[in-house]
Amino acid sequence: MSAPRAILHVDMDAFYASVEQRDNPELRGKPVVVGGDNRGVVAAASYEVRRFGVRSAMPMSEARRRCPQLVRVAPRMSHYKAVSTQIFEIFHEYTPLVEGLSLDEAFLDVTASRALHGAAENIARSIKQRILEQTGLTASVGVAENKLVAKIASALDKPNGMAVVTAENLQRVLDPLPASVIPGIGRQTLARLHAVNIRTVAELRLAPGTTLEPIFGRYTQRTRERAAGIDNRPVVADREEKSISAEETFDVDLCDRRDMERELLALAETTTRRLRKAQLQAGTVQVKIRQADFQTFTRQKSLQPPSNNTEQIFGIARDLLAVWLEANPGTRIRLLGVGGSKLSPADQRDLFATTEDVALNGVDATVDRIQERFGSASMGRARTLNRS
Repeated sequence: MSAPRAILHVDMDAFYASVEQRDNPELRGKPVVVGGDNRGVVAAASYEVRRFGVRSAMPMSEARRRCPQLVRVAPRMSHYKAVSTQIFEIFHEYTPLVEGLSLDEAFLDVTASRALHGAAENIARSIKQRILEQTGLTASVGVAENKLVAKIASALDKPNGMAVVTAENLQRVLDPLPASVIPGIGRQTLARLHAVNIRTVAELRLAPGTTLEPIFGRYTQRTRERAAGIDNRPVVADREEKSISAEETFDVDLCDRRDMERELLALAETTTRRLRKAQLQAGTVQVKIRQADFQTFTRQKSLQPPSNNTEQIFGIARDLLAVWLEANPGTRIRLLGVGGSKLSPADQRDLFATTEDVALNGVDATVDRIQERFGSASMGRARTLNRS
């Protein structure tokens, strides 16, 4: 019988905010948030500001209402990516099986690494120490036999903690936890569970099918397995990027359709530039729309053949926005986004490309070369020049 798997879930503590506090000693011990201005949202919240109920993805205006003395820092994404690269290099010193979930979070399968580095718990401690020594940052780690339980465990002893869940203590650890720790149980589902007096993982695990099926339908068995800590998913190394996008929250809500299309074009330019830099093309175009009241909508359409051409992707995005506006006349928009998914390599030439397609691709290539040399603000389409 084979030995059980050893899976780590490493989650950096308040990553963006911790980097800012590390780099600027004046911010240490203060309630720090990283994010946009009053029109934006919180991208990361230090533990000092979380005591006031401030969380990531919260509107910045609400964060300021809860904690008037908070210190806002503008995001430095390129810097965070560089620090993330350092952290992931440490992961790869212990195992090639690293599945990155974001810049600050990853699964590691260290099953085979135990022969060289010792028990999974020792590997977790070593990784935490290496991260601290090399970056000055702390991480919390969950150690378990599968991804589901490892991820739950990493949140049990934050910040700078470690939780080890084995087959022997699995039920004792999971059962008292709120049912919301199980993936897929959001606010609405949780309310339905509370209505039938299910609040803990144990109550979810033991509930009869007649109680759960009206809530989970065909996912009832899978939900019960998750509540029992069962998860056979492998750690998938070097996971391919699933989508590339750009979005912006506006200082003033957009009311005029021409302004919306102008911003949409600028976002399409950014997205397609990122696609071309990654040598990818998109088979689906998405538009993200957030109203002034924070209701958010997404619309998407397939693109055949796939493309990373700015005019093509902008054209689809503009059509998607137009259809949405027809169904929602007079709406004020606070955020727009343009993305591409169903990505594929862009080095395959389209044998059926028209002369116009070739010309448009040539324009994109020229703009890319100029912007790469002189910066993204050095050149753009005339239709975006009178953006506020």
